[in-house]
Amino acid sequence: MINYVLDTTVLLYDAQALFNFGKNSVIIPITVIEDIDHFKKDVSEIGRSARQTSRIIDDLRKKDSITSGIRLNNGGSLAVKTSTGTTMHRLPHELRDRSRDNMILAIALDVKEKSDGIQTVFVSKDMNLRIKANALGLDVEDYESDKVDIEELYSGCKDIVVDRDTFKKFKIEGSVFINSTFFPHQYITLISDQDDSVRAFGRYDSEKNEVVKLATDSSEGPWRISPRNREQMFAMDALLNDQIQLVTLIGKAGTGKTLLAVAASLYKTVDKNIYSRILVSRPTLPMGKDIGYLPGTVEEKLTPWMYPIVDNVELIMRRDNRTSRHIRGFRELIDMGILVIEPLTYIRGRSIHNQYLIIDEAQNLTPHEIKTIITRVGDGTKIVVTGDPYQIDNPYIDSSSNGLTYVVEKFKKQEVAAHVTLTKGERSKLSELAANLL
Repeated sequence: MINYVLDTTVLLYDAQALFNFGKNSVIIPITVIEDIDHFKKDVSEIGRSARQTSRIIDDLRKKDSITSGIRLNNGGSLAVKTSTGTTMHRLPHELRDRSRDNMILAIALDVKEKSDGIQTVFVSKDMNLRIKANALGLDVEDYESDKVDIEELYSGCKDIVVDRDTFKKFKIEGSVFINSTFFPHQYITLISDQDDSVRAFGRYDSEKNEVVKLATDSSEGPWRISPRNREQMFAMDALLNDQIQLVTLIGKAGTGKTLLAVAASLYKTVDKNIYSRILVSRPTLPMGKDIGYLPGTVEEKLTPWMYPIVDNVELIMRRDNRTSRHIRGFRELIDMGILVIEPLTYIRGRSIHNQYLIIDEAQNLTPHEIKTIITRVGDGTKIVVTGDPYQIDNPYIDSSSNGLTYVVEKFKKQEVAAHVTLTKGERSKLSELAANLL
């Protein structure tokens, strides 16, 4: 058995964390309960986790003594530990300021000393707090229930070397069987065994058990936004394929994730009338304050966060003359109800039917938040999730524990999903250099 001492960041990240340590003892310092109370009125996802944590602990405390330990259904136990008059003396003199973090460390050290040889592990998503805890002699861990190895993340693409007859058959017939293992809707680059510069691009169709040609294998893309590289071609194929309900796009700044998604959504909504409207949302985390601190209507509050969407729409409009449709720009799409911008805060509880849903900057979402969003999708809706896992502003997640990488890994075997990792920047030469050098 192991004693796991949890800090506040773990419970704010995942209210269900209490039940994820098996048949071991979960210990919550009393200071963590105070922190949870501080966050409970927050209207963000952090506030939701704080409230849910309080409800869970309140329900459990009715079963038994919360100080001596409550037996959990998974065979483990839960206890809340308080400090004593001598608790802070376990810390070095420079850490005895009775700050919340230092109080948590002191209680963790107290638990370790009184554990009678049982291993004590301090669990936190706060990197600096883990460093301090380890320096004080505690075993430390990050909370990794939803971790995905970013270096091993599914790319959505695969290169296959084929013989001349197979390559020729694919070029003539548009499909070919290849004796290899693929994921549904995985994008395949066929390379001739006689000349590796001769290539063809396809997508694995699991129903046919064949690699089929891309539907978008042409020089002219929707609204004159044409793919400039192989990954963009794969992404556009997924974005325009109505059989694929979930598309995830990962790539650094300037790879075209948002631009391609907006262009495809306009084509499917305005030109083809397949979807009733385009719904765009993105986390408001980068501004550092909740949406309510800005004056005006919801749309006015969202404006600072939605400039990237505005820029992409205006670029598309300038590239394609749409005067016959009487659509002159971003504002026109809003006024006509074709394009709707909403904060992620308002998605909870909704059922979104027959819409083209774009979630931008999804690397700032937790796995729970991305689950909340995707479970809102109703009949006839396509959802596109984009982001860069190396540009995260949320202090409680990292490149391996964010919702974007989590959903890529969980959906890679599903027939309704496709993923593409974009690697080459196409915004400008300067942008590409900045992304690689800075």
